Amino acid sequence: MAPKKGSAFLAGLTPRVLAHRGLAVEAPENTLLAFAKALSLGVKIIETDIWVSSDGTAVISHDGDLKRLTGRNLRVDQMTASELRRIDLGEGQGFSSLADALDAFPEALFNIDLKTDAVVPSAIASIRDLAASDRVLVTSFSEKRRLKAIASLPGVATSLSFQSAARLLLSLRLRRDGRTKSILSGIDAIQIPERWRALKVLSPDLISAAHAAGVEVHVWTVNDAEDMRRLLSLGVDGIVTDRADIAVEVLGSRLD
Repeated sequence: MAPKKGSAFLAGLTPRVLAHRGLAVEAPENTLLAFAKALSLGVKIIETDIWVSSDGTAVISHDGDLKRLTGRNLRVDQMTASELRRIDLGEGQGFSSLADALDAFPEALFNIDLKTDAVVPSAIASIRDLAASDRVLVTSFSEKRRLKAIASLPGVATSLSFQSAARLLLSLRLRRDGRTKSILSGIDAIQIPERWRALKVLSPDLISAAHAAGVEVHVWTVNDAEDMRRLLSLGVDGIVTDRADIAVEVLGSRLD
């Protein structure tokens, strides 16, 4: 597929490996070290979530609070970016800002999920300040949030919000081809789980409709080699994974 005009994010060949939280096998998740570990394998895309600190900085964290990683009953938005950087997550790593990561890895591509409305202004500013629009894909569970962000980042790549993905599944079920095309207009990727609770999300019809519209299909979060092989055989374009090391091996074996 041709990349979006002005964007390097979807340039190059598929399938793609999207390193979810970097590679946290020998590094704390979502840290600059975890990102470096993933990129050292030849992975080009880091997939991560973005929250906002108390002083309005876009901060990289999977969770909106510190409980799981540090045992502290605090939210990200209750601490400044400086305070978050000083928290020891292991291996000398602390929380980093989106700007920190974009600056540290100028050749890397970043798939970012905007988790709150409050983080949007800082995320936009960070991407603009580092001239990174062409190497970022912006998404969000919230359609309103996603649209607000991409409106300020002309040419940036984007994927379906949760709400739009739900509408797409309904449209496919009802065979409303015109509606399906409308939902996929202006979209570069569909990023979905294979299943959502009891609902089967991924299907051959979804893959076919996406490809007909020039849209990629990325599936999250896949950590088993056999599952990766099966999904790639179905025609998915990207694997979002905690185990980028395994995914790289799987893709390499397909070329042998």
